[in-house]
Amino acid sequence: MDFGLVLQTDPPASAVISLMKRAERNGFRYGWTFDSAVLWQEPFVIYSQILANTRKLHVGPMVTNPGTRTWEVTASTFATLNDMYGNRTVCGIGRGDSAMRVAGRAPNTLARLGEAIDVIRDLAEGREAEVDGKPLRIPWIRDGKLPVWMAAYGPKALALAGEKADGFILQLADPYLTEWMVKSVRKAAVAAGRDPSAITVCVAAPAYVGEDLAHARDQCRWFGGMVGNHVADLVSRYGEHSEMVPDELTEYVKSRQGYDYSHHGRAGNPSADFVPDEIVDRFCLLGPPEAHIAKLRALRDLGVDQFAVYDMHDAKESTIDAYGAQIIPALNG
Repeated sequence: MDFGLVLQTDPPASAVISLMKRAERNGFRYGWTFDSAVLWQEPFVIYSQILANTRKLHVGPMVTNPGTRTWEVTASTFATLNDMYGNRTVCGIGRGDSAMRVAGRAPNTLARLGEAIDVIRDLAEGREAEVDGKPLRIPWIRDGKLPVWMAAYGPKALALAGEKADGFILQLADPYLTEWMVKSVRKAAVAAGRDPSAITVCVAAPAYVGEDLAHARDQCRWFGGMVGNHVADLVSRYGEHSEMVPDELTEYVKSRQGYDYSHHGRAGNPSADFVPDEIVDRFCLLGPPEAHIAKLRALRDLGVDQFAVYDMHDAKESTIDAYGAQIIPALNG
């Protein structure tokens, strides 16, 4: 099982780079960041420094979207990093939540997202693609490689991931929902004539190692609020108690009263006060190392290839170190 570290690009960038170096020393193979230009610093600038200061770490956004940058710019940026540091990037992509909404735009449609996945991958790997009705190719790319992993929750998005993406990103660590969603992605892959086992499955969620569960829950409750943005979209699209979406995912957002993006992804987010302890426990990894190991083994048995640790709380360094010393060796020893 691979492990990734997910950070926000809060200033100073040197702190982000330092944590990524620490992660690599502790056995993490991937370094991810949020990508929301108004809320945080520009991640692609920071990726260059992370790659320069690590040896094998793969980096990418969790997640970018098709609307913030033009597709040729996104592809060229990834290709430039790969040319400099040897194909060590991954394009995590989704419809866009905070990056689009904070800038006053709606998230992208699934149709636009599906088109972008193909175009960005083709351009970044040196092939011709059509952008706004015009054929384009980036002529300087040689031996480029860019896996594109798609974040999804709802049935249509899960189907799109199975049809087009190289990897599937699921931003929660509930085994029941993971099983349901992975099956949906693989079913769509088969229907599209693809090998479902070739799609990398990445589960991303906060992890907090320690005995004080009450404190850990308070530090990670923000995640239920963040996921709730996407769940609320699903409820508005499919309705409550829809056969298309499990109640286990949607039930908890009934008492949600809006969302303030100025606290997005941060411990103590007041917009996450509707999230009950049960959801925090289900969606996150909390408790002593043994609890993390048990849940990760269950996720691995469901076909999860990577667990990416959202490290947005008051124990960033100790979480990375605990994973390196006890949890990663237990999963890969």
